[in-house]
Amino acid sequence: MTPKTVTAAEIAAARAAHPLAFRAPLNVRLRRAALWTGFALLYCWCLYDFDVSPARIWEGLGRLGRVLSFMFPPHVWTEWREFSEILKGLGETLSMAFLGTLLGAVIAFPLCFLGAKNINRLPILRFTVRRGFDIIRAFETLILALIFIRAFGLGPLAGVLAIAVGEIGVLAKLYAEAIENTSTKPVDGVVASGGSRTQSIRFAVLPQVWPVLLSITLYNFESNVRSGTILGIVGAGGIGFLLADRIGAYRWDEAWSIIFLIIAMVYLIDWLSGLIRARFIGTWEGAR
Repeated sequence: MTPKTVTAAEIAAARAAHPLAFRAPLNVRLRRAALWTGFALLYCWCLYDFDVSPARIWEGLGRLGRVLSFMFPPHVWTEWREFSEILKGLGETLSMAFLGTLLGAVIAFPLCFLGAKNINRLPILRFTVRRGFDIIRAFETLILALIFIRAFGLGPLAGVLAIAVGEIGVLAKLYAEAIENTSTKPVDGVVASGGSRTQSIRFAVLPQVWPVLLSITLYNFESNVRSGTILGIVGAGGIGFLLADRIGAYRWDEAWSIIFLIIAMVYLIDWLSGLIRARFIGTWEGAR
């Protein structure tokens, strides 16, 4: 007897006509209900523990509205001395992000080969290196900045080191995963033609991952520009320090103007990184 092929349309029609026959077994439905109930109870407990209430939210929204009203109209700097201070802060934040990302990428690049399983065939060494990446990534950049401020004092140096150390763990892990996802056929071709293992990495692996590594690095640089603003608030220099100073002095109109300049700088960097991707990767769709 020839088995009959059932189409997707016939299955959908049968499901609509007899929904009970297609529902999950009772034990599966009970597990799902218990899981969602547990999530709901955990969510409600968190709201209760954090003292979240409609009255508190409504009161906070009222205060937020008053703060926003103080921000308008935005402040316009009429003296070059004041505006040059803001430009210097923006430049420090941008420099912190650039130097920190560059330093982290330079150190992470050789380490990523030790964490890639298709390059490093020693499981114990690879496991140790990978766990080292995890330990570094466990430290938030803000925590690293506070540590380096204590060691090196206030200023951009602490911010650069905080970004660089954090980027070592992040970039090394992402670089290693990109290398692991490369095709083995070019490597086999280089080895079959008499090439060494180093030559197979140079001529078969790196050409495949260069665009990915560049894209990852540019994205992290954009993210570090925003992180540099936060680091400035805790004393690592840059525009964040000036923003915290204006907020602490209740000069909300100047604070809003600084925030607007930060947004414009981030958008400009996103646009420029898109141009770089178009130049080296060829897949730029414009800043969105």
